[in-house]
Amino acid sequence: MDDRDNRHGLTQWHGTTIIGVRKAGRIVVAGDGQVSMGNTVMKPNARKVRRIGEGGKVVAGFAGATADAFTLFERLEKKLEQYNGQLLRAAVELTKDWRTDKYLRNLEALMIVADKENLLVLTGNGDVLEPEAGITAIGSGGNYALAAAKAIAEYEDDPEVIARKAMQVAADICVFTNGNVTLEEV
Repeated sequence: MDDRDNRHGLTQWHGTTIIGVRKAGRIVVAGDGQVSMGNTVMKPNARKVRRIGEGGKVVAGFAGATADAFTLFERLEKKLEQYNGQLLRAAVELTKDWRTDKYLRNLEALMIVADKENLLVLTGNGDVLEPEAGITAIGSGGNYALAAAKAIAEYEDDPEVIARKAMQVAADICVFTNGNVTLEEV
């Protein structure tokens, strides 16, 4: 079964929701815990958001194939070491490799990564995207979470509250997303 919806040239991954919110000088990344295979929930409490790099100064969340995401986490950690913890530089170099390397090109995942200065979406197309207005989301429930977060952000200043409420909305709508949320702040 192909887990992508590419009707509009955008890859849409099923089975998760990851959101990143930057507001009031803080950045949080949150993700649900559901791992699905087809229409079956295989695991309800996976950690799709984790700290990586030296001292855990970078937070990364993934949507897509789990094994592929772990490969990307490892590659990003190596790039962070190579570029002295500079997330933006490491992200650009990772996406260059991801786009051009024959093996990496086949990995099926998207990532949201963040440190104290940056909130980025990384794709296998070679994209390093900084979200407009400091909010981004990926995965099958990503658009629900993104819409909710943008609406909530108009009256809420706490990025953790925004992310948690947006994840709740996504979990209520998307059958591939649950309410078991992991949240990390940088």
